[in-house]
Amino acid sequence: MPSINVYHYDAFSPIPGKGNPAGVVLTGNDLTEKEMLAIAGQVGFNETAFPLPSNVADIRIRYFTPGHEINLCGHATMATIYALQTKGLLGDKTELLIETKAGVLPVRLHTNEQGQLQITMTQAAPQFRAFNGSYAQLAYALGIEEADIEIELPTVYGSTGTWTLLIPIKSLEAFRRMKPNNKRFPEILQEMPRASLHPFCLETYDPHAHMHARHFSSPYSGTIEDPVTGTASGVMGAYYAAHLAEKPLQSLELCIEQGHEIGRDGRVLVTVTKQQDEPLIEVTGTAVYVDAFGVSLL
Repeated sequence: MPSINVYHYDAFSPIPGKGNPAGVVLTGNDLTEKEMLAIAGQVGFNETAFPLPSNVADIRIRYFTPGHEINLCGHATMATIYALQTKGLLGDKTELLIETKAGVLPVRLHTNEQGQLQITMTQAAPQFRAFNGSYAQLAYALGIEEADIEIELPTVYGSTGTWTLLIPIKSLEAFRRMKPNNKRFPEILQEMPRASLHPFCLETYDPHAHMHARHFSSPYSGTIEDPVTGTASGVMGAYYAAHLAEKPLQSLELCIEQGHEIGRDGRVLVTVTKQQDEPLIEVTGTAVYVDAFGVSLL
């Protein structure tokens, strides 16, 4: 039975065992979509990425949860680009284009003051849609009280490549009580039943962070919680610029923390730059190699 090699990287942290785990398959050119989905199911991470040749960009990346393919994944992009660069597969390129189902997006590589490889990816233009559902049911599905939801700020669907429901929460303490009932999400999210839930607050563990969040997966994904979420952090940056910034800014830089409640804390740096049509959303992070393992190609 053929075996496929999967490389495990943790993204949005330089420390193995922290951040968000992603699988990267570097030998996926001849795999079918069904086989990619089966591999992702065996790997079991929130996402497994398959870098492939592209006719319109430097590389094409397909992203699979254990349950289905998604358009874009921030942490799996970090893992994939980190893998390709550290294995010498990008040559001396520091800027490249990636083809995704959310569009062709720029990525650039650079190092921070500590000498760590940093990856900055441009995300799709932010989109928002109204949530008209029940706050009481939403709170119940999260395992918190309705009073924990901050109604002075809008609860809205947002996307910079993948749709999620952004839910403002009053305090950090409520995050420790959250016990999601993911199976109830579709009946509450009537406008977008396949969306995930992304509660956030302005109280943080790290005094240098601007926002704290958790991310609970759609039940269709086959996972429960995403430790540190790049695409949702990107759209949170756009949300912050629209609803929380004290005045309209030309550029906004945010540090978003996530993963503390499940022992996988990581950081996502988000830059929002004002443009004529819509804001430019960029997400920056790093990754670290953990191990490699084989899965059977059934």
